[in-house]
Amino acid sequence: MSSYVVMEPPVADADAGRERAVLVSDGFHVLAFLVPALWLLWHRLWIEALAVIAVTMALSGFGSVLGLGNAAPALAFLVSLYVGLEGPALRLAALRRRGWRAWGLVEAGDAAEAEIRYLNEAEGEAGEPAAAGPSLVSAPPVAAPRPLAAPALGLFAYPGKS
Repeated sequence: MSSYVVMEPPVADADAGRERAVLVSDGFHVLAFLVPALWLLWHRLWIEALAVIAVTMALSGFGSVLGLGNAAPALAFLVSLYVGLEGPALRLAALRRRGWRAWGLVEAGDAAEAEIRYLNEAEGEAGEPAAAGPSLVSAPPVAAPRPLAAPALGLFAYPGKS
């Protein structure tokens, strides 16, 4: 099973927000690994795509100028691996910058099943009646902090202090 982060757009109407919600699969993305710049551009991550192109070109340029041989393709491979692993996180960060909010996490076998689970849970939350008022729950007692008599790590004593 895969986990999907559900992002809802910044709209006042909850129904319209549910219809436009985006499910972002958490995990490794093969297309992001194989063609990182195109994958980023497809998901409208313009700045990240420019950064990947610039870093890849810089690594190739440094590799040819310094005569590193096979090190430049290996470093470009690391950039692709980074985008493959962190592509979903970059996409979530871009959505948060645009004002989208994270609704929650849904576990499902595929994206269609995740969307069905999300819609069922979201409609279930919308149909619940509001609580009558705030519930009063007493907080557990908290012990007072102890004063530090010794250094935090306890390795060395400080002169003039006990």
